[in-house]
Amino acid sequence: MEVMIMIKAVIFDMDGLMIDSERVTFEGYQHVLAKKGLTMSLDFYKTLLGKPLIAVFNQFYDTYGKDFNVEDTIEAVHQYISDIFENDGVPLKKGLIELLKYLKAHNYKTIVATSSQRYRVNRILQLAKLNQYFDDSICGDEVTKGKPDPEVFLKSCEKLNVKPHEALVLEDSEAGIKAADLAKIKVICIPDLKYPDPEFIKMTYKIMNDLLEVRDFFNQD
Repeated sequence: MEVMIMIKAVIFDMDGLMIDSERVTFEGYQHVLAKKGLTMSLDFYKTLLGKPLIAVFNQFYDTYGKDFNVEDTIEAVHQYISDIFENDGVPLKKGLIELLKYLKAHNYKTIVATSSQRYRVNRILQLAKLNQYFDDSICGDEVTKGKPDPEVFLKSCEKLNVKPHEALVLEDSEAGIKAADLAKIKVICIPDLKYPDPEFIKMTYKIMNDLLEVRDFFNQD
């Protein structure tokens, strides 16, 4: 537990880590593409996870052709997800609230660091009633380079006024793991749809099953 004594701040990814959005997003792509007479495999969808927007666009062009309208497709999928969240609520990951309550009670600084756009992040945090647990947030439209570039995590440390070795990142994606590694910030991975490949496992401090396990890890004597 010596390592955890140094930790002053916890940096949270959002999609796939805090909210169970990856499955809903995959359903959204299937729904939108079906209207175009197209399909998407789960394996292809997994290649999109945690990637910066330009990489996502290129993946689509390589698979569906250069004339494929990626922007409209993503917008339609976001609308699909938004409708689900507005009507059914935001599906939170197991242990999220328990972990956030623990961190707040023990005076850890917290921030959301995500590739998602600001308008979407604000709405999700509002719908899920999570704003009270976070000191700040930084979004994809507020950095020049997306994960696996470390910019979003380094800026998170700046916002919270902590040094990288005083922070801990919670991530589910390989791109997020690599970004944390490049930022020289310890990262705990809680895998979602895709378990990280061995090269990324080596970059993690620990891999855990859920956020409740993370809470219990902090709570060790």
